[in-house]
Amino acid sequence: MDDVVDEIDPRLAAWIDATPAEDLQWGVLHAGPAVDAVAARLASVPRAFLDEGVSLVALASDAGLAGLLAVRFAADERVRRGAAIGIWLHASEELVEPFSPPLTRDGTPSPVDLRGVDALALRLAPVVDPLDWLSDDERRAEASRLFLLWSGLLPAGEDAQTARAQWDERDSLRRNAALAEAFAEQRHRAEVARALAAARAREAAARYSSE
Repeated sequence: MDDVVDEIDPRLAAWIDATPAEDLQWGVLHAGPAVDAVAARLASVPRAFLDEGVSLVALASDAGLAGLLAVRFAADERVRRGAAIGIWLHASEELVEPFSPPLTRDGTPSPVDLRGVDALALRLAPVVDPLDWLSDDERRAEASRLFLLWSGLLPAGEDAQTARAQWDERDSLRRNAALAEAFAEQRHRAEVARALAAARAREAAARYSSE
């Protein structure tokens, strides 16, 4: 029997608190590059991006990516590697060639576009070591699909139903029953907290307008 996970990993908790539910994300995707193209680019990450002596903040700054949530956990080597690989995927559009279609619509990543990088660092790296993404085809496909999903992109040649089925089949967190249960419980608490905060904001606005 799986061990009970009493407390969710703080990296996963930070991810949950900062992002909408996955069900909502599947409804906002637009056309993106093929999974194989992302996976091939991921596998070509330069050694400098994986060097633990290279600052994650510096990598993000050099790539023009500001506001990454993962920077809060930069001292964690898995998070640093996962984020660095995501940063490489963005930087490679200039250093190698743009994806087709590109990762961002106007060439300037928005905070929402950068969720793909944070997803690699905070949603996947705590569960699967980023070094496994480089050495194992299935884990590389998992990382590529997660990156596309949270970058708001639908893999080329797939509809949302197919893409979701392919992702569900590979999701390492989902396959860990105890961790998946803790993740779902933390997500539920986060959604309740957001709903309460929104209700309080509406009540305060109503009071203000009536005065």
